[in-house]
Amino acid sequence: MNRIVTRMPALIVVCCVLAGCAAAPSTVSVPGYRNRAVTRIEDGIQVSTAVLSSDESAAVYGVPLADRQIQPVWIEVKNNDDRSYFLLSPGVDPNFFPASEAAEAFSGNAELDRRFRALAFHNPVRPGETVSGFVLTHLNEGAKLVQVDLVARGRASTFSVLTVVPGFEADYERSQTFNRIADPQEPTANYTDDASFRAALEALPCCATNENGSKHGDPLNLVIVGSRDDALPALVRRGWSLTEQKWSGAIRRMIGAALSGEPYVNAPVSDLYLFGRAQDIALQKARGDIHQRNHMRLWLTNMRYHDKLVWVGQISRDIGIRLTWHASTFVTHKIDPDVDEARTALTEDMTYSQNLTKIGLVTGVGPALESAPGRNLTTDPYYTDGNRVVLVFDRTPRPLSEIEVFPWITPHKVLHVTPGAQQ
Repeated sequence: MNRIVTRMPALIVVCCVLAGCAAAPSTVSVPGYRNRAVTRIEDGIQVSTAVLSSDESAAVYGVPLADRQIQPVWIEVKNNDDRSYFLLSPGVDPNFFPASEAAEAFSGNAELDRRFRALAFHNPVRPGETVSGFVLTHLNEGAKLVQVDLVARGRASTFSVLTVVPGFEADYERSQTFNRIADPQEPTANYTDDASFRAALEALPCCATNENGSKHGDPLNLVIVGSRDDALPALVRRGWSLTEQKWSGAIRRMIGAALSGEPYVNAPVSDLYLFGRAQDIALQKARGDIHQRNHMRLWLTNMRYHDKLVWVGQISRDIGIRLTWHASTFVTHKIDPDVDEARTALTEDMTYSQNLTKIGLVTGVGPALESAPGRNLTTDPYYTDGNRVVLVFDRTPRPLSEIEVFPWITPHKVLHVTPGAQQ
């Protein structure tokens, strides 16, 4: 099991972009990214990693890599084992850029090529050695899942680290609850038997609300069990992105994407409320353009399940944009009324995440028939069987055939069960 050695209270500290840096472009020990690096240890292997912002990568490499959609990921491996390890670059990005190819994109002169090669991570990492360098990946302005796969004779280690790129204003940063995860202030109930846990989940409110709690909004049809280091990396691995705060730059970009029809994978979402606060974190899975996306909002509860964090949330599928008097911008996304489809699609998608260990259904939402649908805060109709899905994650990879099923509710449709799993 991976063990976090250094981690700041937020998902990862979003540091200021380097300002006035006078270091030579070939210098690799830039304090900005090394100081915020996340470090993990497993079986004698220590891995540290950080993702560079556009300004940082330009300072290190001497050329604007972001203009070519290239983003350096810094990785350091300290080998306290008795055999040599090799870093597999395709694990970081299946379509990573070799140093020579990236240098060629910027005129490809011999000096630049030598600089890029010198900055690259070089295998192997021999016993007792520490090796650091960069893997050049495709640009991601929000969150990036850095997967470090190290192989040796007869051994292999995998480290999955979710990082936020400096300068990205994620909406979760507003949440005091999210930023207290490492040092929670509220008392928690740690459930170790499934019957009590099920009862607690079914007692949760049916729906999110408006800010003062006077009106019900979208149904709370989702429970995620897991930490920021197993559940969130699993979501990012399957294409989910963090959302930005609703600041002026994000609003301008959202309007531009709406006019051009282009996707905006970090577009802000409107606030819904539970436990007297807006969502602690929101994520989305973009589709062809900004009008179409799956999105979820999650609130951290004061519950734990076998010491794991428990989140309750809402997931639905946006299928278009329409005018409304019920939003301050007079524009809102229209949701697919079949919210159970979005719930089921997420469940099936997460079985491929490598980290899903258990699934189940509980009641608590309350049914809404297609002939008599419920309504969210912007009056979009929805219908549901009234259940919420429970997804339990762990850092240890779990094959499809070993995903367990809580023996609670048999779904009336879909929620496919893998062969050999409990029903």
